[in-house]
Amino acid sequence: MVQPTNNKIILCGKVIEEPQFSHEVFGEKFYVFKLEVNRLSGQADVLPVMISDRLIASDALTVGERYIVEGQLRSYNIIKDNKSKLQLQTFVREIALAEDQEDVNSISLDGYICKTPIYRVTPFSREIADVLIAVNRAYGKSDYIPTICWGRNARYCQQLEVGDGIRVEGRLQSRQYQKKLDDDTVINKTAYEVSVSKLLRETAPEQEENQDENFA
Repeated sequence: MVQPTNNKIILCGKVIEEPQFSHEVFGEKFYVFKLEVNRLSGQADVLPVMISDRLIASDALTVGERYIVEGQLRSYNIIKDNKSKLQLQTFVREIALAEDQEDVNSISLDGYICKTPIYRVTPFSREIADVLIAVNRAYGKSDYIPTICWGRNARYCQQLEVGDGIRVEGRLQSRQYQKKLDDDTVINKTAYEVSVSKLLRETAPEQEENQDENFA
């Protein structure tokens, strides 16, 4: 199977829940499950994965078993309570038992800046930039991927403009946060984003690739 070159993700980790039915398209059924992938720091990212029944028909996924998956990171707009929410999922193209392979979390994206980057400095003086990237998909569709840059990469993002071509490499991470509702109720939620370790503005070839050694 030919893999797309502008949107590639490889994950290796442990299945921590039974696949749940998501939807069906032309007789092909799709399921969603969670894959737990450990970082070097020991912290784990719990990531949503979508897979076709045609990839697991002969060997169903087993909770507690380790798998390696290759595919694309895709975005979907979910409408709930008359509000649109961006949802990210890894769309599987290849899957295999991982056996003794170490955990892997690697992604590369080629796309375009579709929103002015937001640069900020935390109270602990850490530089951060939020960058939304549009990555083209077949048939005129695009995936909108939120990314987060650190250190000098974050500072460099202040030079980026809407429409700039950009290539990033990093990992897909999950992040817990609390949201306060209109009735003052506080709920726990999970955000997914690409933590960037390498960044290149492709529309400015004279710029050298930036790398952040704090990526961990």
